[in-house]
Amino acid sequence: MIDWRLASTVAQGLALASPSPDWSGFKDVAAHARESERLVSAYTGLVAPSIPVAESVDRRAWVQASQASLKGVLDPFAERASEHLKKKGKPPGARAGAVMAVEVGVMSGYLSQRVLGQYEFPVLDPKAPARLLFVGPNLASIREKLDVDGEELLRWVALHETTHALQFGAVPWLREHLAAMVEELLAAATVDPKSMLKLPNLSDLRNLPALIETFKEGGLPALTIQPEQRELFERMQCFMAVLEGYAEHVMDAVGAKVLKSLPELRAALDKRRQDRTGFLRLLERVIGMEMKLRQYQQGKLFCDSAVALGGIEALNMVWSHPEALPTMRELDDAAGWIARVTPRQLEAAAPGASS
Repeated sequence: MIDWRLASTVAQGLALASPSPDWSGFKDVAAHARESERLVSAYTGLVAPSIPVAESVDRRAWVQASQASLKGVLDPFAERASEHLKKKGKPPGARAGAVMAVEVGVMSGYLSQRVLGQYEFPVLDPKAPARLLFVGPNLASIREKLDVDGEELLRWVALHETTHALQFGAVPWLREHLAAMVEELLAAATVDPKSMLKLPNLSDLRNLPALIETFKEGGLPALTIQPEQRELFERMQCFMAVLEGYAEHVMDAVGAKVLKSLPELRAALDKRRQDRTGFLRLLERVIGMEMKLRQYQQGKLFCDSAVALGGIEALNMVWSHPEALPTMRELDDAAGWIARVTPRQLEAAAPGASS
């Protein structure tokens, strides 16, 4: 039902709407990713059998990669939405497909100008290969706008994205758990026929500021979570906050040892991150949920606090099993979370526990 050709056209148009700076200094990213893997593994203890070879891509290539992953999530939902509308006597036809295509195109086109790096994979296919992408033009643009050292910027972003690669590569259940939650959210979502059949004015494709504001305010209007799914919604929020908070903690803890300009980088990037970007931001928009910046800050504070209380070993208990992930309340109470999960960890480690 989604017109992916239209989605690609819209996204590519927005991706090219801003001039691309010289990004020749950001084309050799593999060495930085290998260095980051070594440093992050040494600090966290997370070791993956392998992580993807880092790739430096332009905005158009990032759009292609992100939409390929989006297709695997949105096509099943669109099919279910189509059946729902047919039962209501309102066959969606090409009209609803154009609505969703334009929104997906605006979403990925807008983000293509902001994403610095991304550990990307098809969310609903845990066995599919992942990619480790760095968007060269955006790194170059940030280097110029924030007046930071390009080499240190790349190393810092590499620490963050490589941490995500090690999270998913070293924790066997993580991708399956994420896929199950997204599938559950999609199954719980409801279809709003009025929203789906409201075709936007396609002449607005010439009006980039208006499209961006529409995207930032609306998301995908056809996909909504009802109040009765609030517990599931919060579980997903906690999961994402921990994923991102862990990477934020690691990039600072490791970066403090190897990056001279870390304070300047952190201050500059925090200011820019009022609009979050990358894989998690994209996923939020796909599943119709909106996380506040505070919840990402909660994730980092939770991880910082857990390490302060019990070292990285304490924080790593989040990866022991899905039930060890913190609740929304525990994001503000790392000590309480440690008290809850430690007995189970000790029990699992006891002699004969696996018998």
